[in-house]
Amino acid sequence: MQITVTRSGGFTGSEKLRALDTSGRADAADLEELAQRAVAPVADGYHYRITVDDDVLDVQDPYLSDDQRALIRTVLGEGA
Repeated sequence: MQITVTRSGGFTGSEKLRALDTSGRADAADLEELAQRAVAPVADGYHYRITVDDDVLDVQDPYLSDDQRALIRTVLGEGA
């Protein structure tokens, strides 16, 4: 299994991308199970794509910041 993680932002606005191939690793089964759980959608959770000019952010309920939740409520005109 190929797993890729990209991190961007922070103080310097830098980006870090790393990939990991689980084949041949002693912990492959654990990593693959962890990866499947990490990308599984939350049951009955909403997904949001927030676009501000050219910036795009994909977020998932219940993992919203207070600011994201307030913006979603305001724009959609309903609870988030």
